[in-house]
Amino acid sequence: MFHTRCKDKILTVKLSKKEAVDKQWKTTLKLISIHLDYRLILNKTTLMKTRDAYLVALRPEIPNAKITEGMSADEYFQNKTLRPISKLQHDLLILVFKNYVKKHKNVFYGLDVPKRIDYIENAVNKDQKFRNSLKGIIIGQFTTEEYKTYITNSSALNKRMMNIVRERLINSLQEFSNSEVSL
Repeated sequence: MFHTRCKDKILTVKLSKKEAVDKQWKTTLKLISIHLDYRLILNKTTLMKTRDAYLVALRPEIPNAKITEGMSADEYFQNKTLRPISKLQHDLLILVFKNYVKKHKNVFYGLDVPKRIDYIENAVNKDQKFRNSLKGIIIGQFTTEEYKTYITNSSALNKRMMNIVRERLINSLQEFSNSEVSL
């Protein structure tokens, strides 16, 4: 005999030993799946809060990103959200740019420093596909509340975001060797 509990009722079914074991495992897995789906639905708010807490906890602190009472909402968002995320994502931003250079035939590596700076500025400001990729790297680290704030003034915040990313890439010129990158 095989007993299982389903919604506070005990079901009894007569099966052979092999059928009982197979049935028991299938039913157990099904019940676990249903239970987890149910918990997931009930705890969606808790999970989102947990996700948001993890995202914020991952971010590095930036002591010189000052937050004062008199600053604008955009400046507050920049210092509280954009700067820590861009610092967290720094290594990824560098790799993405190296891949961009590789896809554009490594022309970047043949340039002198002022031309490299111009190359970075043009890539970040004028290549819409690359720009959108960079925005996705940053926006993907927003909490739900930060995203709600972002969409209220995305145009101005996109400018701030791209300025930060561009400055990070320019300040990291030493990380780009003079040889072709192998990814």
